[in-house]
Amino acid sequence: MPLNHSRIDPKQVAEIIHDCLRQGKPVEIDGFGTFHPSSDGGFRFVAVEAPRVFISYATEDAHSAGELYDALHDAGFNPWMDRRNLKAGQNWPRLIEAAIEASDFFIACLSNNSVNKRGGFQAEIRYALDIARRLPLEDTFIIPIRFDDCRVPARIRSEIQYIDLFPDTTGGVERLIQAIGHQWARRQASS
Repeated sequence: MPLNHSRIDPKQVAEIIHDCLRQGKPVEIDGFGTFHPSSDGGFRFVAVEAPRVFISYATEDAHSAGELYDALHDAGFNPWMDRRNLKAGQNWPRLIEAAIEASDFFIACLSNNSVNKRGGFQAEIRYALDIARRLPLEDTFIIPIRFDDCRVPARIRSEIQYIDLFPDTTGGVERLIQAIGHQWARRQASS
């Protein structure tokens, strides 16, 4: 049931979830988990246990970013990409910020298309850098990758190790998946 208000009332959302569960329908909260109705009239919540991975890219790199999305999804992660997750009519600037905040990892897709481009890609990286400052120093949040032999912005190059997805895309994606998996396992063990 779509909500047509610019401000969402939490009580209205709770009523919609309750109505769906009463009708025997599961309710998925994208990236967090699913409420399932139970036979006793209640519900159970099954949380997504895979790391949420935000993919930031320049529009010109949409195809490569989509392939990365598929690889991360196939590896059991929960990737987020605007072209795959945003729905028509949604307030995309607000939802992109919320998706970055809710993510466990932020993948900055660097390329000759993105590093000199002004606009959304740069804003997303700045927002991710601000979020990273609030995390424990040992937590990996931003993982820059390079689609091609582009320059790495000085601010990133001086602080964060990046992964090249060229000339060996498969090997680069495997290193990315290993990095996320290792960091995720470390976080799970410490919590």
